[in-house]
Amino acid sequence: MQTIEAPLTDYLKKYFGFDKFKGEQEQVINHLLSGKDTFVIMPTGGGKSLCYQLPALMSEGTAIIVSPLIALMKNQVDAIRGFSNQEGVAHFYNSSLTKTEARQVKQDVTSGVTKLLFVAPESLTKDENVAFLKSIKISFFAIDEAHCISEWGHDFRPEYRRLRTIIEEIERVPIIALTATATPKVQEDIQKNLGMSDARVFKASFNRHNLMYEVRPKRDVKKEIVRFVKQYEGKSGIIYCLSRKKVEEIAEFLQVNGIKALPYHAGLDSASRVKHQDMFLMEDADVIVATIAFGMGIDKPDVRYVIHHDIPKSLESYYQETGRAGRDGGEGVCVAFYSYKDIEKLEKFLHGKPVAELEIGLQLIFEMVSYAETAVCRRRQLLHYFGEKYMDEDCSDKGMCDNCANPKEKFEGKDDVALLLSSILGLNEVFKAKYIANFIAGNPSSEIKSFGHDKHKLFGKGKGEEKDEKYWEAVIRQTIIDGLIIKEIENYGVLKVSPKGKEFIKSPRSFELVKPHLYDDTDDGDVVFHQRSSGAADEALFAILKDLRKSIAKQKGFPPFVIFQDPSLEDMATRYPITMEEMTAITGVGQGKAEKFGQEFIEVIANYVEENEIDRPMDMVVKSVVNKSGLKVFVVQSIDRKMSFEDIAKSKGIEMDDLLNELEIIVQSGTKLNFDYYINQMIDEGDQEEVFDYFMEATSDSLDDAMAEFEDSFSEEEMRLLRIKFLSNVAN
Repeated sequence: MQTIEAPLTDYLKKYFGFDKFKGEQEQVINHLLSGKDTFVIMPTGGGKSLCYQLPALMSEGTAIIVSPLIALMKNQVDAIRGFSNQEGVAHFYNSSLTKTEARQVKQDVTSGVTKLLFVAPESLTKDENVAFLKSIKISFFAIDEAHCISEWGHDFRPEYRRLRTIIEEIERVPIIALTATATPKVQEDIQKNLGMSDARVFKASFNRHNLMYEVRPKRDVKKEIVRFVKQYEGKSGIIYCLSRKKVEEIAEFLQVNGIKALPYHAGLDSASRVKHQDMFLMEDADVIVATIAFGMGIDKPDVRYVIHHDIPKSLESYYQETGRAGRDGGEGVCVAFYSYKDIEKLEKFLHGKPVAELEIGLQLIFEMVSYAETAVCRRRQLLHYFGEKYMDEDCSDKGMCDNCANPKEKFEGKDDVALLLSSILGLNEVFKAKYIANFIAGNPSSEIKSFGHDKHKLFGKGKGEEKDEKYWEAVIRQTIIDGLIIKEIENYGVLKVSPKGKEFIKSPRSFELVKPHLYDDTDDGDVVFHQRSSGAADEALFAILKDLRKSIAKQKGFPPFVIFQDPSLEDMATRYPITMEEMTAITGVGQGKAEKFGQEFIEVIANYVEENEIDRPMDMVVKSVVNKSGLKVFVVQSIDRKMSFEDIAKSKGIEMDDLLNELEIIVQSGTKLNFDYYINQMIDEGDQEEVFDYFMEATSDSLDDAMAEFEDSFSEEEMRLLRIKFLSNVAN
């Protein structure tokens, strides 16, 4: 137990220069200094670090801080050294140190200079490190990012599971566990695994009043990001992507458009990561583009926006990452681009995992889908996930989420809620949301048939023109938030009817439901070969351009999609290009295609703009990345040299699928390719002619339709190659 000789605020002023504590910091520190285990759940920006930094500086011995990120350790060590005149007051001890640096750390710790020693959990498992820690005076252990201990946490680290055993082997001093995200289930896991079930829990509200939450459909996402970032010129922002490849691509796209952006992911060497992090902190760069999988140890208070190019794999990840915005209490805008395709990708990552891990992963993804697709207050949905009831109407009053700023239509849902509750009870409360939604909507899935529930009297009772399984999933979400249904996390999301829900069945009351969002009509922001319903801003112009395309196609004698695809026309009907330069900036229109077909479209658009006195967008030109880092040039030159496609892909370290994507983009933008030398070896020329005849008469370039027409006589790869050759020969 630590003896305190003066008020805690005196120590706060002495070490950090602050006059008062935030929230429950003072109570947390007092509890830890009295020698008791302490558990702190405090949102990002709430001041968790001070809860162990100040007691460490005040206590005899060295505090051992277990942290999962080298970048975060470095950041914190630098910050603490900034408050002290002794360089050795804080150190990190991990695999990145040289032998000389490691010796210096041990010397400073042994001599009592070091008050905080940051270690990675992996370092604690090494026998020589355990032996060293046994030889020194330890004041307490702090387990930062404690959610890593739980499989239900968003960043599970198996080595965190061994911490309790190792700590007890070294010395059972007080433990303080800290996390910025913990659902009730994760909280229980942390306490149980660290052997600190009796610890006092300090839980701050998870509500970040200053953050604005918004989810947008994933259309033309790169251009949307450029426009958004340009609105915040000179301000700091973070963009998260699912893959390293996408990080590099988005960073490059921003740079080409005059934005100071840098990539940050685990594939970069550590010197580049440190350099990029420092440039962001020093404001030599405005935007960091980072992988979701690679956490960033950046403690920057004035990040004004966080963009998710891809939806993360859990709500905890999302909360943690959005929490990097507005840590100084100022503006923080959080925009996530959502497409169900992203969810399917996340689900694919889980294939082959052990059953328990798969079930947990799927449940976490479902929670993320629920948040993205909800039409009720996002803040309310988010806080409900963390076991907190949002009573404050601040969000709806100030429009601090897109759903509160633009409320969706509400309608009386009493009968639907009653049917939902009866169905859950009728199926004995053992199924998850997706199953229940399909059951009520009358979708006879193989699982429903296997249980014989397609014969159940309630099966399909909620079927209607606008009442599919998505509708019923939205009803389930809203009913959970109202407390009529309980979702059992322990049982991977099984739905139970609460006592409040049973009361509702006995005497139904008015229940307002909100119409759900629809995010079906989305793409991943790249040129893709498929057609979708119009996403054009100007439907009248879009119709005119479609007629023009049809008329030109008739003159030329080939299908309309060969001229410009629908996404290109939609872009024209949104951005009104009236010069050749502006036309080449349109989705799917390269120089060749613009020169071949663009002039007539430019003239029609210019007349339309003049007649209707259209005020065109000022940011018309969003530049594309030139030659995709030389890949386009390399591919075209390699085909000229008659290289096999396998060799082209191998020499660039890409998959065949990526190469075909590149070929599609090249021919779609107007470049002619002759790869007969390759395709003629694979596919008989007579068969090729048959496919070309089909495409010449087809109303769309759909790959699925073509595969079905030929009853899978060709592989998907072969059909894609045939379609590329057709478009190259006919359109270019």
